[in-house]
Amino acid sequence: GLGFNIVGGTDQQYVSNDSSIYVSRIKKDGAAYLDGRLQEGDKILAVNGRDLKDLRHKDAVELFRNAGYHVSLKIQRRLQPQNGPVGHQGDGDSGGLPLAAILVPGLALAVTAVWILLRYRQRM
Repeated sequence: GLGFNIVGGTDQQYVSNDSSIYVSRIKKDGAAYLDGRLQEGDKILAVNGRDLKDLRHKDAVELFRNAGYHVSLKIQRRLQPQNGPVGHQGDGDSGGLPLAAILVPGLALAVTAVWILLRYRQRM
């Protein structure tokens, strides 16, 4: 196999109002684990160019079983780990401080320090 388990489908929604296929588990020492790019919680959008939208779970499983030796996956990375069923936040908000909240005051402080240094050097 490919070394991972999937959940989801039109008949077994893993996330409310979302029939997408998700990676539920990466098997130790399996192909996906050794490759290192796929992560638990990733949404699989396509296999070898075949869209997984609106598939029943068993049809998605069959598609993976018949994928062959060279498998190309199109995935959507989960944005942040959550407890319970995996979900994703459409707005991409990390919940932390915005980068500008750190950079703007830091830049202002650096400019002020340079200005003070230049003023001090002029007086010497």
